[in-house]
Amino acid sequence: MPELNDIGLKRHTVRLASHSPAWASLYAAEAALLRQLAGELVLDVQHVGSTSVPGLPAKPILDIAAALLTLDDIEPLVSILCENGYIDRGDGGEQGGYLLVKESQRDMRIVHLHLVEQTDPQWAQYLAFRDILRADAAIRDRYARLKQALAEQFPQDRPAYTDGKHDFIREVLRSSRE
Repeated sequence: MPELNDIGLKRHTVRLASHSPAWASLYAAEAALLRQLAGELVLDVQHVGSTSVPGLPAKPILDIAAALLTLDDIEPLVSILCENGYIDRGDGGEQGGYLLVKESQRDMRIVHLHLVEQTDPQWAQYLAFRDILRADAAIRDRYARLKQALAEQFPQDRPAYTDGKHDFIREVLRSSRE
């Protein structure tokens, strides 16, 4: 069985890895732990981001989105999660919700956990974009090429890499609504 220590990426850096089927197993184990720790504070837990899309290269960090009934649940949930190995990175608002990270060692990120209200448009967007990439090989291939170009351009600048993907993601989501 793969372990979370089998993945990871140094903070601020960008490196893409070929998709690994082990990522789904790692997600399942981490999601089970999150559900156990969070109890009723979390309504749903989903594997999102590129590691959730078979065939898509990805930074070897699991992206997990957790839906909350209300933002009032963030404070008690963050407290529980920080007592169990997560690091509070604060509220990113529309740029990813409330973010917590898990590290295998100092500055070696293995999980990004995004907490959002279930009614927040970000929740629906996380799931919609993932599902589009899973279903549409042409869009998935275009996204893979963009990610590769950005990774080559910004190997030490993760914010620039992430910003470089925004227009593509917005366009794909907009086209899917039409």
